[in-house]
Amino acid sequence: MNFAELKSTYEQPLFNLLSQARAVHETNWPKNEVQLCTLLSIKTGGCSEDCSYCAQSARHKNSVGVERLMEKDEVMKRAEAARDNGSTRFCMGAAWRGVRSGTKRFDQVIDIIDSVSDLGMEVCVTLGELGPEEAKALREAGVTAYNHNIDTSPEHYPNIVTTHTYEDRLNTIRNVQDAGMSVCSGGIVGLGETIDDRLRMLEVLASFNPPPESVPINSLMPMPGTPLEGADPVDTFDLVRLIAVARIAIPKAKVRLSAGRTQLSREAQTLCFYAGANSIFYGEKLLTAKNPQVEQDMALLADLDLTPQQPDRSLMPPEKDGKRENMPAELIAAGNATDDAPESCSTGECCG
Repeated sequence: MNFAELKSTYEQPLFNLLSQARAVHETNWPKNEVQLCTLLSIKTGGCSEDCSYCAQSARHKNSVGVERLMEKDEVMKRAEAARDNGSTRFCMGAAWRGVRSGTKRFDQVIDIIDSVSDLGMEVCVTLGELGPEEAKALREAGVTAYNHNIDTSPEHYPNIVTTHTYEDRLNTIRNVQDAGMSVCSGGIVGLGETIDDRLRMLEVLASFNPPPESVPINSLMPMPGTPLEGADPVDTFDLVRLIAVARIAIPKAKVRLSAGRTQLSREAQTLCFYAGANSIFYGEKLLTAKNPQVEQDMALLADLDLTPQQPDRSLMPPEKDGKRENMPAELIAAGNATDDAPESCSTGECCG
């Protein structure tokens, strides 16, 4: 779907949009299932990047301390607990700009992945930028999906991050796809972006070939000490609309209701599930932000007659469409968009 189609879809009357999204969801996901994912920060704080939303950046004044890479035994305890609590995907995140083969920390992560993959869950990691060699090594170690969010539109991205480019993000995603891993990529709403920025983000995601296996939709949880600590909260209906359009635009992807879920009532979460969300982060912590307790989540799913999805260790990336290129360059080049594309913020004032 191009930007004009996405905008037309988004601007429908809400009930019409929900009806369309629900029909797409039931066609592609006929079982009443929700994927339960647990996210563990295996290396917290001290990141050299300047992402305006992130408390783990060493460039911001915040309360997140710098921690060393967790020992494998401790990671395994957390992974086993996640499995026993019903999680089908275990995601490990490290606050690094990227990783390189031949380094001690990369070898340690490979060793951890190799052991976690024996537990029968899907294994997802987010380690920053990857080259082709690193992506291949992760796949061989047992990684089924790699998370690398594009965050927002190409036009708004320079207002949020200056230490790397949008193209850097997309290069990592290309390397992940070439290595045979599934791509988990989505964005964050509440970064001072416009509705058009959110739809441009979806346009880029929908252009991936093959498409993302999962699309996390995060609502900013403003963290003290970051440039966005005073950001306004995201309107619930705007979030629901975005989830519905994501379901329509990328019908076979899992749409993950991610960060910010603690700010939603049971009723608001229910509306998100109806709109097409079928995956959640589940457990005690979501990197450095609070997450609903296991019991609350299970009670809500039971009330909605939703059941946990079973893990699929044989998970393969969605099939590539051989009739089109991997990522149309015109979709990621700021300033080369159509007349319907969003205007970018040139002042940076929206970043706080």
